Amino acid sequence: MFENLSEKLQRSFKSLRGQGTLTDENINDALREIRVALLESDVNLNVARDLIEAIRAKALGAEVATALNPSEQIVKIVRDELIETLGRDTARFKFAPQPPSVILMAGLQGSGKTTTSGKLAAWLKKGGHRPLLVSVDVYRPAAREQLKVVAQSINAQLYEGKLDDTPTDLSSPLESASTHNLSSRPERSAVERPASSANTATVLRLAKEALREARNYACDILIVDTAGRLGIDEQLMDEMAQLKALLSPSEILFVADAMTGQDAVNSAKAFNDRLQITGAILTKMDGDSRGGAALSIRQITGAPIKFLGTGEKPDAFEPFHPDRIVGRILGMGDIATLLERAEEKLDRSKAESFAKKALTGEGFSLEDFRDQLRQIKKLGSMQSILKMLPSVGPFAGMQQAASNVDESQFTRIESIINSMTKKERANSALINGSRRKRIALGSGTTVQEVNNLLRQHTQMAKLFKGMGSSMGGGMKAQQRLMSQMQGKQRFGR
Repeated sequence: MFENLSEKLQRSFKSLRGQGTLTDENINDALREIRVALLESDVNLNVARDLIEAIRAKALGAEVATALNPSEQIVKIVRDELIETLGRDTARFKFAPQPPSVILMAGLQGSGKTTTSGKLAAWLKKGGHRPLLVSVDVYRPAAREQLKVVAQSINAQLYEGKLDDTPTDLSSPLESASTHNLSSRPERSAVERPASSANTATVLRLAKEALREARNYACDILIVDTAGRLGIDEQLMDEMAQLKALLSPSEILFVADAMTGQDAVNSAKAFNDRLQITGAILTKMDGDSRGGAALSIRQITGAPIKFLGTGEKPDAFEPFHPDRIVGRILGMGDIATLLERAEEKLDRSKAESFAKKALTGEGFSLEDFRDQLRQIKKLGSMQSILKMLPSVGPFAGMQQAASNVDESQFTRIESIINSMTKKERANSALINGSRRKRIALGSGTTVQEVNNLLRQHTQMAKLFKGMGSSMGGGMKAQQRLMSQMQGKQRFGR
């Protein structure tokens, strides 16, 4: 995420390193490179121009901190202006005074709107809410079926309804999407259902029934997945406007594919002009995104970015924190998000047990090694973890190294350890030549890979043992010193 923009900005800052003071000349040189970096990263031309002018005004007009060199001064100014562009505060989620709160999901076809609706429902469930999902896309049956699959995967409630004009029977209790199907009638193809007033009537009926269903069964949030579109279609935009008038949504969230760059910005503007969106969600941020859409959407529409989709899994979804995103762009890392992810996903008791065992000399077995790998995998890919570290100081080069990480290597390591017996995992010294051949055959790897793993394990075991010894020695020395001090105080020496 933002790798291209981050790399280009880092290059522009290098030109100021070694300069004694900020001058018109070196400021103009740096701003020229920053402008090119922004435009190459698909930032809107007007947004880039406004951003450059704001940076120029601060660089020339503000008092310069004497503790900072010219490069650091420009980085600080760029950071402040990027945060201002993205929105200084993390956007708050709006809820209706009287439940259910309605969230209208808008966006072009292929932006990930249906998947994002499910991710949003899963995120809300973690916060103690009871969301109800409904698809009102009567033009593309696959969208309704996809939402049903997504709802089942996160165990969320789904209202399906029927596509004919017969009112749906709401007398039966609402159940989880994984156990209840409110519609058994097969849907007709999209070719048979062109946009028409009859279809719009069906859309509005489904939305109205879903709202009543949410009220009847104490669902405090209704997420409405609307019809996708390949382009801005006036008739379907009219349908969105009618849905807004019917449901009075607390949130109208525009879902944008971050990889489409300026197309996403133009679409967001069109939706905002018609519907006044309250926020945006950027999807596919784990792909080859230039980052320009993130910097442009808020400035063009005035609506904040509220969430980021960072992968395919339901939990690959996070709130948008402007200051943290700017930290990633400028190579400062995002330790706060990494710590939050660790707090949420890692088993604290297991981590403490492992640390105590490894550092007190009780040993570091291959089973411990496997458990730690599984813990790390819960945080996401190794690439995503490394990219959250700063690109300066002891972490310099980590983000560049992330692109060279072979994620499949972790799977092979786990396969090798799984092919060992329990005794072998507890005591690697038992693994002789014949056992290594058997383990390699069972894990689908080579003897050389088994040898490499055993060598790495031995090195790590020695490292932990050394750390434990130094810590223990330090603690004993500290205890001896405290005892001596207390003795002197006791005898008045």
